[in-house]
Amino acid sequence: MTTRPPLSFITSSFFCVLLFAARGLCQSVPAMYIFGDSLVDVGNNNYLSLSIARANFAHNGIDFPTGKPTGRFSNGKNAADFFAEKVGLPSPAPYLSLVSRFKKLSSSNATVTGVSFASGGAGILNGTDELFRQSIPLTKQVGYYSLVHKQLVQQLGPDEAQAHLSKSLFLVIIGSNDLFGYFNKNSKASKEYTPQQYVDLMASTLKGLLQRLYELGARKFVVSGVGVIGCCPAQRKRSATSDCNVEVNTWSVKYNDGLKALLQELKTESSDIQYSYCETYDVMNNFIEHPEAYGFTEIKEACCGRGHLKAEFPCTPISTYCSNRKNHIFWDLCHPTEYTSSIFADSVYNASQPLLN
Repeated sequence: MTTRPPLSFITSSFFCVLLFAARGLCQSVPAMYIFGDSLVDVGNNNYLSLSIARANFAHNGIDFPTGKPTGRFSNGKNAADFFAEKVGLPSPAPYLSLVSRFKKLSSSNATVTGVSFASGGAGILNGTDELFRQSIPLTKQVGYYSLVHKQLVQQLGPDEAQAHLSKSLFLVIIGSNDLFGYFNKNSKASKEYTPQQYVDLMASTLKGLLQRLYELGARKFVVSGVGVIGCCPAQRKRSATSDCNVEVNTWSVKYNDGLKALLQELKTESSDIQYSYCETYDVMNNFIEHPEAYGFTEIKEACCGRGHLKAEFPCTPISTYCSNRKNHIFWDLCHPTEYTSSIFADSVYNASQPLLN
């Protein structure tokens, strides 16, 4: 029997969709350019030889259409795939798959329908990825996009390239790793900044990078706030009672407040910017507080891993994994299952029907 989702979840989803529809973000989207971390990495880290933040091995991808690992930190598809499907586009190719061994961007039509620059372990701030040895921080992702922009201008001409980009979606899902890094036991950042100074730095840095994307043709942004990251298995395992990390969640909310403020500032400064802000924190919190409404029976333990909450060791070929991935919120230490990503996307899409019709 299907239980109706809580009103607060519908409100959060509706808010996200309202901005999509009312501001025209869903109308004839020719491409999607994705920036972010492991929540939307579709395989860039496969090409980083030093990175330990990789997912191109079993049991990742067990439910992907090919049944094989792809580099997604999931048992199947992730949020990038579902967002692309909702606007009728193929999943954007990982940027590094389009780059030759000479570090040059190959001539390809793939850049016209979109590219993913997202990288597992990446943060808004440079240095966030030190824990993982190698990833593509947001500054570098934006730098890679500038090369794609240059290619599009050469391929389509300046006017047509701008027309194309002004209709395209720029999806930005990042910030979790910055907060994980700050509250890590041996954090350098926590010795240099107070928590408030740190989330303010995250927001101001992101604003500068979004402004750079605007200068390079971006007009329509879909930006996600940080989720309830203090409740992922990797954080719960630190508690003797497997409770959420309240401090991490508190500062996730504080950062999200700053993020919403900066988006409003950008709109004031550049009136032709259109954006949708998705309140991921509230949506994910409803999954945890009302799991029965979505069919979840396990909200604390990861599906794939080893040890307490399957969070002492990441998902690798020697890990065990659950037989029913649809009743777990989390796939591994800190990433959602394909099902969690899909019902979020489905709820947003279904709520949008009255507006789209």
